[in-house]
Amino acid sequence: MSDETGKGRKTPSRKEAEAARKAALRPTTDRKVQARRDREKRAALREKQQAALKGAGDDKFLPVRDRGPVRRFARDYVDRRRNVAEYLLPILVLVLIASLFPGASAIVAFGWAFTIVGTALDEVVLVRGLKKELKARFPETPTRGAVFYAVLRSSQLRRFRLPKPVVARNQPLTERY
Repeated sequence: MSDETGKGRKTPSRKEAEAARKAALRPTTDRKVQARRDREKRAALREKQQAALKGAGDDKFLPVRDRGPVRRFARDYVDRRRNVAEYLLPILVLVLIASLFPGASAIVAFGWAFTIVGTALDEVVLVRGLKKELKARFPETPTRGAVFYAVLRSSQLRRFRLPKPVVARNQPLTERY
């Protein structure tokens, strides 16, 4: 057997393995050392969670609300389409700025009405389509909360969504769920 196929170290004896295991279980008596270890553990976990949220990490490190194939599908369903709700805040800021000018009252009234009605209609289309797709793709899986999750995600600007979008706009949904 060649060295390239080995693990690169000798197998520890039973005595050494038990000693190492017991040492790992034994808490330190020094508070500062224990606090440093805990801080390092939390930092490592936080790094894994951030990597997962940025789309580069493992799904098991995502927050509980974002885990699972149903939530992944809901994310992708929202991310592949343009939503009026994601532009809601910028549009409302523009309408608010326009309201500062005395001659723009018609623009302001139309802007408020268009934004609110457009968002409501778009959300209805989103919810109906998502419910239909969830029933078709996940007939036996509980999908509770996925629609509300999708509605909340649709109201965020695409670049600020976490976990980061992994599908392009207008990209067809694949079978990765």
